[in-house]
Amino acid sequence: MFNLFKRSKSKGESTVDQGLSRTRSRFRSGLERIFLGEKTLDLDTLDAIETLLLTSDVGVHTTRKIIESLTNQMERKALSNTEQAFQALRTLMIETLTAYEQPLTIPTQNTPFVVLTLGINGAGKTTTLGKIAHWLKSQGHSPIMAAGDTYRAAAIEQLCQWGERNEVPVISQPQGADSASVIFDTMQAAKARDCDVVLADTAGRLHTQDHLMAELGKIKRVMQKLDPNSPHETMLIIDGSIGQNSLQQAKQFNEVIPISSIVITKLDGTARGGMIFSLTEALNCPIRFIGVGETIDSLKPFYAEEFVDALFYDQNSH
Repeated sequence: MFNLFKRSKSKGESTVDQGLSRTRSRFRSGLERIFLGEKTLDLDTLDAIETLLLTSDVGVHTTRKIIESLTNQMERKALSNTEQAFQALRTLMIETLTAYEQPLTIPTQNTPFVVLTLGINGAGKTTTLGKIAHWLKSQGHSPIMAAGDTYRAAAIEQLCQWGERNEVPVISQPQGADSASVIFDTMQAAKARDCDVVLADTAGRLHTQDHLMAELGKIKRVMQKLDPNSPHETMLIIDGSIGQNSLQQAKQFNEVIPISSIVITKLDGTARGGMIFSLTEALNCPIRFIGVGETIDSLKPFYAEEFVDALFYDQNSH
């Protein structure tokens, strides 16, 4: 039965494995209590799985769907032992997330592809933007960044540092400038410099700050003077360490400007990685990247099987 937690892995998985070690440690200890040893598959097993999923921030609705499927399979005798139940649970969790596995792709178009980033203070927007710029360059794109968080001089300086590090141009104005005008200038500069992607930073804001949420509407209106279809992607940056608390924030942002994708940061510093399940269900939009470390290449495109396997299997197993 100990073989349940062993598998062969590809070389590219190590960063995600290591980055999810805290979530895996918590989740795996629960799996081991349920599945290791000579255990009988019965309703008590399903109750234990349900408790594990709920305490791992997977969310009530997703947990209910998974347990209903396992119960149905058990009643049809499709599952007859705990090893089969273990594999069925893994498969169901992968299937739940696969619909949201859509890495960022930049379409060929006449105007620059504009990505507007949103999020609360401290979610890691500016750092994430710098890492996305690095990733885009590695994919052959020519990004340009807009220092649209004009409330904090430190945010402008930080984005400029990322620009220098990545050799990516940054358009900025002094602290206190109009955020919409900075992004407007960046869109114009993108055309002039033949940049195919605009990455627009914005100030961190809580969904309860009405004046800042209204500013997002203004930014969108100003952008559309240059390109009626912009922003082409509205990306919500979410701090993975706050778990279920991110759900209400995400829903409120989505009401002001419809969210088209999610990036989840700081998963390496939390045991709450299971919140990805309830978050995707609440917003019904794809996860572009997950942040699993401090380094420039620790922002990884999201893949459902890789994520779930990092929870199920020990990174030292081969």
